Amino acid sequence: MKMKLNRSIGAMIIALIGLAGFSSCSEDFPGNVESDKYTDLKAIRILNAGENGTDVLVGEIDENKKTISFPRIDTLTDFSNLKFEVETSEGASVENTVYNIPYQSGDTQKEIIIKVLNSPRFKEYKALIRFRVPVYGADFTKPTVIDYSSNLIGNPTYIGWGGQLTRGSGFDGKHVLVVSRGATGIHLLPVEDLRENRLTPIKLDVTGMTGGTYTHNMGAQINGHSYVASLSAAQASPLKIYHWATPTSVPEVIANINVGSIVGSGTRHGDNFSISLDENGNGYAFFISTGVQVLRVKIENYNQVTETVSFDTRTTYGQWSAYNHIAGTESYLVTGHDKPIAVLNNAGGVAYTMNATSIPVHSGDPRVVNFNGQRYLLVVTVPRAANTAPDATLKVYNITAGANIVDALTAFEQGDKKPVYEFTISGAVNTAPGTQSGFHIVKDADGKDQKLMVYGATTDAGFTIVEFPVNVAED
Repeated sequence: MKMKLNRSIGAMIIALIGLAGFSSCSEDFPGNVESDKYTDLKAIRILNAGENGTDVLVGEIDENKKTISFPRIDTLTDFSNLKFEVETSEGASVENTVYNIPYQSGDTQKEIIIKVLNSPRFKEYKALIRFRVPVYGADFTKPTVIDYSSNLIGNPTYIGWGGQLTRGSGFDGKHVLVVSRGATGIHLLPVEDLRENRLTPIKLDVTGMTGGTYTHNMGAQINGHSYVASLSAAQASPLKIYHWATPTSVPEVIANINVGSIVGSGTRHGDNFSISLDENGNGYAFFISTGVQVLRVKIENYNQVTETVSFDTRTTYGQWSAYNHIAGTESYLVTGHDKPIAVLNNAGGVAYTMNATSIPVHSGDPRVVNFNGQRYLLVVTVPRAANTAPDATLKVYNITAGANIVDALTAFEQGDKKPVYEFTISGAVNTAPGTQSGFHIVKDADGKDQKLMVYGATTDAGFTIVEFPVNVAED
């Protein structure tokens, strides 16, 4: 006890010395100095906008955010000699009243800094110069989130994703397809109900579903049609594709593949399932094995399998991979959970491979989205390992520049490579991270793009749907 008491006294003495030292040091810090040198920006105008240099544009000042916004400016303005007139606090002035703002065709806006001086004080405002040009794409500043993921901002994680039992899901704008190996089974969730925070699962009929290492493992939802694939963990185990034409249909087996009979096939298929069909139900489904082997299944009219072949890729993409068609082209985006995105044809021929550091290398299930005159790259990062892939995040990148996908990705990699939108579904790693993306475009009565919906999901973390309105020019 005595030793403890002595130590306590010693600690108190040290603390008092430290406190005294702090008090002594605090005298070295300057106190607040009163000054009447104010640096407020009270009004600002552009004096020489327009083709003739006679248009006056009045800026709107947000003092809290220190920002200035102007009406959109005519692109025929002399941007090398843009003149400003300001009203400031008494005695203050702006650092510059004339600016050279480089403008190139395709630019939508530029930012400049307006600096107000009143020595020894100054204040900076960020001014946004918006050009009067047509606007395209989606407005990513106005997301509407329908969230059933482990992100804390929305609803709780949807129960169907627990215990690593849901590896596959799908989305077509009307329904979310959940393929659970657990008690919740295979079912659909109406998006309109989810929007109102209602969970009304529609159980799909599973009559006659047999065979495979697992009878159901992966899924896809396309144009109101539901698809589910079994897992074939060995060549002796059948790989099946089931199809439901409507939520109340009885499942039909459209593919019952004896994998061992396909020349060059791998030993395990069904950990991933990529299917791309057009509005007539024609296209391909792909199963990437744990090696370089890929099974390609040709589908016609939604339910007719007319060909099954195997081919090799140069890269081993692994279990959590994807082989997604780019609509209107002969190209596909292919990647795995630890491989960069590549552009391939439907037989594995490589046209382009992105740099592994351009976007997170664990960006999974990549899709090209064409919306309102712009082109986007949609991915969901695959949360496989803490050192390389610590999260599952839905990300959207603008890849509009370029005549084709190779040109677009080349131009993108030469730019800042920043996403225009991102939403984290899960911050936890997962040893079996079945991860899916998806999108749907809502049209208006005239067939014009009106709303973009994107989807992301990963095992044990649930799913998220985010909606964006069409971009509209606003002054």
